[in-house]
Amino acid sequence: MDPRMQQFLEEEKRKAVFNEVVAQLASVCFEKCVSSPSSKLSSYEGTCLSHCALRYMESGQVILGKMQGQ
Repeated sequence: MDPRMQQFLEEEKRKAVFNEVVAQLASVCFEKCVSSPSSKLSSYEGTCLSHCALRYMESGQVILGKMQGQ
């Protein structure tokens, strides 16, 4: 396979994985933090979503680091 095509396909795969992780993050954090959806987030919901997203990303980095260290 052409190296440029292979590089393109790998990049597209990384983008797809990233989009999947973001969608999963949004779903998990929304379920955890938003009890009744409305047109605006409460301050608690906004803070909860921020903290949830941060913890989710940090956890992912730890897991990725452990996988790469094997």
